[in-house]
Amino acid sequence: MLLDDISALTNVGSLLSPQHEIVAPYDIEVTDSHAVGYRALGLSNGIRNAALAEFNPDYAAQSRVHVINGMGVTLGDSVIGLTALTAIKAQFPRISFTIYRPAHAPGYVKRLYELAAPLLGSIVDLPVKLDAITYKELGVDLGNHLFWPKFASLPMIDFFLDAMGIKADEVQAIDKRNHWLQKLALPRPQTLKGDYVLLCPTASTPVRSIPASMHKDFVEALWQRYRLPIAGFGAIDHMLYTDVTSRAPDTADFLAWIKHAAYLVTPDTAAVHIAAGFDIPTTAFFTTIAPDLRVRDYPHCKAVSLPVPELEGIQASNRASDVERVERAYRALRIDTDFSGFA
Repeated sequence: MLLDDISALTNVGSLLSPQHEIVAPYDIEVTDSHAVGYRALGLSNGIRNAALAEFNPDYAAQSRVHVINGMGVTLGDSVIGLTALTAIKAQFPRISFTIYRPAHAPGYVKRLYELAAPLLGSIVDLPVKLDAITYKELGVDLGNHLFWPKFASLPMIDFFLDAMGIKADEVQAIDKRNHWLQKLALPRPQTLKGDYVLLCPTASTPVRSIPASMHKDFVEALWQRYRLPIAGFGAIDHMLYTDVTSRAPDTADFLAWIKHAAYLVTPDTAAVHIAAGFDIPTTAFFTTIAPDLRVRDYPHCKAVSLPVPELEGIQASNRASDVERVERAYRALRIDTDFSGFA
């Protein structure tokens, strides 16, 4: 069945073009293209898609696994999705993954896959011909996972494991903590002298961000609590704060700043997952999703859930009324020297 533009962009899986190429819906969206003649990839050529049909592959019999349209176009989803692959590879070391990626994904996300490639296999930009993935090798489609029903109901690592045909309880909690990041070759950041606390206040959407009006209060509370210099990303008018944005021009630099922090404070962003990979003590704030769906397996993370029930389950919003609700919830925390959120 042919898809229209809307159904193509929300399809539960990747797309198949009239030229029999596998295409990422994201690439159609960001290039403002039309899905003329496109249909759902579905289960073509024996490709698996857990949103359409459960499967239980024999990974012990595989040497090459094709991961189609994995693992999203955000940094946080990608960190956790790649954790699922490293957990599989830990059990089946002979497997090499070929990961097919949206060609127009943000550059800083592409860079993460470049860093991870030596640990997992190879990275290929979409589109690719359907027959590039043969029946003899396992192909798994994770396309458009944001629209899969389980994505909103499972802890994210469990979701990605399930999407790869793995039961989450068959993977130890320690293998769900993104420790593969410790194997990456990262630069030494242009750090401050000595230890520092890192503040990453801005998420990809305002409803998950720490409001800008609170940033200065957070810096002061962190200084009172730790008596260490505060570094972060973005300008904040406080004499004990240093904006290190210009010192992190690459994803590898961003990872390194988190790796070497004495403590991290962040809302629901990629930073919390990166910190877990390096066992960095963290306080993380959640406004739109239950913390257990994101940080259940992170023993060094103190999760603070703000009561904003009107925003439960919202992926993104910049509506003034929603942002005001978030700001009121943060204000109610009474940020001061005794703030209990900082462990």
